[in-house]
Amino acid sequence: MLSLVATLVVLSLCFAYWGVHFLATILVLSFLIFFHELGHFLAAKYFKVRVLTFSIGFGKEIFSKEYKGTKYQISSIFLGGYVKMKGQDDSNPACKNYDSDSYSVLHPFKKIIILFAGPFFNFILAFFCYLIIAHLGQKQLAAVIGAKSDFASEKLLVNDKIVSINSQKITSWFDISPLLKENNEVVLVRDGKELVLNVKAQYKDAYNEFGQKIKKYVLGISPSNEIVEVYYRGFNSFSYAFNECINASTLIFKGIYKLISMQISPDNLSGVITMGDITTKASELGLSTLLLIAALISINLGIMNLLPIPVLDGGHIIFNFYELIFKKEVNEKTFEYLSYIGMAFLLSLMLFATYNDVKRIFLPNLW
Repeated sequence: MLSLVATLVVLSLCFAYWGVHFLATILVLSFLIFFHELGHFLAAKYFKVRVLTFSIGFGKEIFSKEYKGTKYQISSIFLGGYVKMKGQDDSNPACKNYDSDSYSVLHPFKKIIILFAGPFFNFILAFFCYLIIAHLGQKQLAAVIGAKSDFASEKLLVNDKIVSINSQKITSWFDISPLLKENNEVVLVRDGKELVLNVKAQYKDAYNEFGQKIKKYVLGISPSNEIVEVYYRGFNSFSYAFNECINASTLIFKGIYKLISMQISPDNLSGVITMGDITTKASELGLSTLLLIAALISINLGIMNLLPIPVLDGGHIIFNFYELIFKKEVNEKTFEYLSYIGMAFLLSLMLFATYNDVKRIFLPNLW
């Protein structure tokens, strides 16, 4: 009862702060969680494992319905979800059952497939989000020069529209930077005429996507306020969706590495409040923007669940690889201790991320 009351209080505060658009956050996060757990569920069913519970959320159930031996429920603590299989229970790591329809009797490779299916479904969902975005179109800054710095090449003029750089087509302003090298072949349109220019870039101080100071090649130009709708059709839409999934995954892996290696501050770690804030604001900007954020969160969810932390899918996958290699299960006591350590670590991480969220969003002027 206490968890239900707490959830209602939190939801009331969220709607009071963000307004009706917060409903979009609830719907997006619910669907992402559902789709993740659906992956586990379908894989378990394929291997004829009995699924006892399919839950969106944790804690006390708000609504439930049993169908063909599985209880489908919505729970009060809306911070994830779970599929509880016969013979497998994260809340009780020692839980085992050796009936023919139990998770415990499966070959480790089949267990790995079930565990991987949840994150895999997150990647599939993100791919389809990007595919829809490709056809809906996405508002981006046009590749039109709005201003020049002192070191910019005299060959480039304000209002020039950049068409390609080093034989690579430019569709928006953000395509320019990754293509630059010291000497560049730039194709642009000026006063309705297409020109081909050899332009030298300068190796200057800049900032990467994590706010770190780096050096890279720049042209010394900035965009105009012109906005362009970027579309991808046919096979290009699949190529776009695949590349965006790879780019987003790479960015997340880089972020994790930089956090672990202390290259960026732990203060950059964000939690569910920031996720809600970004998703709510994205819903105000249109469907394409909302789908973009949903895709990023889905990939994030998939990758985070694959981290080798006990109680996460990745941790269980490591345990099963151990069994595959050494032909025996991880010692029961070791498994329990590691599981509880994993739970404590994730809880601590969640609390720290929530602290960062509150500090960043609600109390920015106090720091």
